[in-house]
Amino acid sequence: MDTRQLRTLLAIQAHGTFAQAADVVSLTPSAVSQQVQALEDELRVTIFDRSTRPPQPTPQGLQVIEMARDILRREEDTRASLRGDQIAGTLMLGSVRSSALNLLPRALVQMRQQYPDLKPSLRVSLSAALIADVAAGRLDAAVVAEHLGVPTALRWSPFLREPLWLISSDPLPDSDVADLLRSRPYIRFRSPVPLANLIDTEISRLGVVTNDVAEIDTIGTLVTCVRQGLGLSIVPHVALEKPEGLGLFRLPFGNPPITRQIGIVERTVSPRGAIIERLHGVLADLCGAHGVARRPEGKP
Repeated sequence: MDTRQLRTLLAIQAHGTFAQAADVVSLTPSAVSQQVQALEDELRVTIFDRSTRPPQPTPQGLQVIEMARDILRREEDTRASLRGDQIAGTLMLGSVRSSALNLLPRALVQMRQQYPDLKPSLRVSLSAALIADVAAGRLDAAVVAEHLGVPTALRWSPFLREPLWLISSDPLPDSDVADLLRSRPYIRFRSPVPLANLIDTEISRLGVVTNDVAEIDTIGTLVTCVRQGLGLSIVPHVALEKPEGLGLFRLPFGNPPITRQIGIVERTVSPRGAIIERLHGVLADLCGAHGVARRPEGKP
C-alpha cells in the first residue's frame, strides 16, 4: 500500500470526481484511476461504485477512506516526532455545543500563532459521541462537560470551573433566588447536555415550581430572550462575557452557589499528549479567574 494512493483516495473523496482529484495531486485522470484500481486489487474490495456519476464510495470504500486518513495522520505525526517537533502535525479535536465553545477558536488561533506547523481539525458533536471517538482513536481529544460516562482508559482534565448565574434584564433585588424563580416568568434551558440537567436538578432541590414561558436549546438565544425582557434564566459565567453580558443583572444560582466544569478528554497514553497539555494551558489562561490548571498525571 502506497501513501500516494491514499492521498489520491482522500482527494477523490474531498473533491468528488477522479478528474478534479487529478488536478489536486498533479496526475492525469487515467493515473488516478490506475491508483484506485491498484488499491482495490491489493485490498480485494471495491472502493468506488463506478456505475454512478460521480462515483460514490461503497460501504467498504468508506472504511478504506477512514483507514487512509488515520494512516496519513500517523505518518505526519511520526515525521514531526522524528524531527523533534512535538507541537506539530494534525490535531483532531472535538467539542460539544457549549457556551464555552467560543473559547476554543481563540485558543486554536493562539496555538497556531505559536506553533505554525500545527494543523487543528475541529468537529462539533454531542458528548457521548465525542468520548467514543476519542476512545477509538478517531479524535485526539475533545472538549466536554464533566461526564459520568468517561471510560477508565481516558483522562478528563477540567480547564474551566465557573459559577452559574440567575440573570434578568431588570435590576434584581437582593433576595432569595428561589423566591425570584417562583414569582417571575422563567426561560428554561432545554437540551440533552449535562448543564441543563445540573440546572433542573438544583431547581428541583430548591423545591421551586417555575413559571415557564419558553424552552430554549442554545445558551446564546436564551441570553437574547432575557435581554429582551421575556423572563429570568440561568446561564454559566462564560455566556456573560462581553459583549453578551452587558446590560444584564445577575445573582449567584444555587444554595450554596453551584458551579459547572468543562474539560478535555483524551487517551491516557497519547502521541499528542504534549499538544493537548499545551492546549489545556491556553484554555485555562483564557478562562481567567475561573481557569483550572492541569493536574499532574496520576493525581486527583
